[in-house]
Parts: sequence; C-alpha cells; structure tokens
Amino acid sequence: MRKVFDRIKETVSDITALELATMELEGMEFHAYHGCLESEQKEGNLFVVDFCGQLDISKAASSDTLENAIDYSKIYDLIAGQMAIPSKLLENVAVRIAEAIRQEFPGFLEIKVRVSKKNPPVAGKVQWSRITVER
Repeated sequence: MRKVFDRIKETVSDITALELATMELEGMEFHAYHGCLESEQKEGNLFVVDFCGQLDISKAASSDTLENAIDYSKIYDLIAGQMAIPSKLLENVAVRIAEAIRQEFPGFLEIKVRVSKKNPPVAGKVQWSRITVER
C-alpha cells in the first residue's frame, strides 16, 4: 500500500511541476496549389497557416537550452513540407499538418492549426476561406 501511495504522490508532484505555455507560429505564408478547380491546381494561391500548441516548458525554462525545447523552426519546416503537397480540400491540408506535428512532437498537449486561402473562388467577394482543426 505504501508503494501505491508513493506513486500517487510522485504523480501529483510531477503534475504540479508543469509549466504550461502556448507556442504560436502565426501568419506563415505559402504559395500553394490546393483547391478543387483546375485553375487553383495550376496557378496556385496565397495560403496562410497559423499554428498554436500547448506544452510543458518547465525543462526548457530551467535549462535555457534548445535540447529541452521544441524548435519552432522545425515546426515551420514540417508545415512547409505539408503545404508543398497539393490537396483539393483545406480540411485535408489542415489535418495532415496537425497529424504530422503530433507525430513529430508528441510533447504538445494540444495542437490547433488554421489554414486560410486568399480570395477563394466563389460568386462574390470573400477575402479568406479558412479551416481550423484541433487535436
């Protein structure tokens, strides 16, 4: 019974030692070829991706070393790689980005990805079409 109590005490101690923070990369611009129309697939369009993730930064904050942090330049590179793969739907792009980040960086407790398409092809004036996914 003592072992169980010690394990519970240790777990609670670990949880209270968390230093939760939000990491964001906002306004990443890409010229990409996502869309259902042939013109979108040939000419491309401007897309903006916003990333937000919640994580524990306690080790990074106390050590002040990149080894204990998530390198946001690697997140950018991962997003850029996914944006380079043409898709018909923004839903597909956003989910692929979120899943790739989750796989590569399991330290994120929550992930939010928003993909926006400039001037979507509709029968009126629309500045952006957007899809946001959360994991």
